[in-house]
Amino acid sequence: MVRKIDDLGRIVVPAETRRLFNIHEGDELEIGVENGAIVLRKLEATCVFCGSTEDVAEYLGRGICAVCRGKVAA
Repeated sequence: MVRKIDDLGRIVVPAETRRLFNIHEGDELEIGVENGAIVLRKLEATCVFCGSTEDVAEYLGRGICAVCRGKVAA
């Protein structure tokens, strides 16, 4: 697929690609460079303690998973 950059530097991610990667309006994408290529990655909520992406909730601006929440509460 080929997309042009508009005058504000934006590109449109095609609907098929958004569906494939479960990207929705408001989702955050990380923009990086790897081996000379521009890479987009969907950010997922991650636990600050163990790195899990399962059942992560926000607490004081940080992500914490259910397992770690249980440990902290104990």
